[in-house]
Amino acid sequence: MHFTPCLLLAVLIGVPTGTPISHAQSLKPGQPDPILRKVDEHYNHLSSLRASYSEHYTGMGMDRTESGTLLLKKPGRMRWSYNTPVGKVFILDGKFGWFYTPGDNQATRIDAKKLDDLRSPLRFLLGYTQLEKELEKPVITPRGSGYRIAGTPKGMSQRVKLLSLAVTSSGAIESMKIEEIDGAVTEFTFSAMQENIPVRDSDFTFTPPAGVAVVDGIAPI
Repeated sequence: MHFTPCLLLAVLIGVPTGTPISHAQSLKPGQPDPILRKVDEHYNHLSSLRASYSEHYTGMGMDRTESGTLLLKKPGRMRWSYNTPVGKVFILDGKFGWFYTPGDNQATRIDAKKLDDLRSPLRFLLGYTQLEKELEKPVITPRGSGYRIAGTPKGMSQRVKLLSLAVTSSGAIESMKIEEIDGAVTEFTFSAMQENIPVRDSDFTFTPPAGVAVVDGIAPI
């Protein structure tokens, strides 16, 4: 199954902020990991975000790359606008997730709570995170000047083999990779990020074009 932006994850490249931290090699039982805590703090304090994204998916006989612009506003709203085709969107308005591609005669609507339940990585982007509680036995290893955080999202072990985050020493996530049990792999990278910018509520409203029916269903692959 394809982890589309809506259902996922994704999270964004952050411009390093704050003071870089060093990863403690030995932690006492119950002591929070400073790297995980730094990532939590970075995203839990965002109010809005705009970034360019690229998504690469392989699996189910497909090898596909898509790109576009991500817009986020708390609480619980985001918009993925695809470059191709122009007009293809996923919008989360806080109550529903909306999926629409120009030319289709239907727009798909799904309860936002179901998206969140299906894909806990979605909470990374919205800042509802405590990584130590989200991942089973997270493993942190050095990666250049930053770190790689890897683990299986809790409650998703029957579907997801591994979730990997590349983060800077200041806690900003540079990329995300999801490896599924069936061999499918989805990777997101982000660039040109702008944090805490003015964002219009109207950017997160979807109005079906004339003649387009709204159907309730599951997120498309």
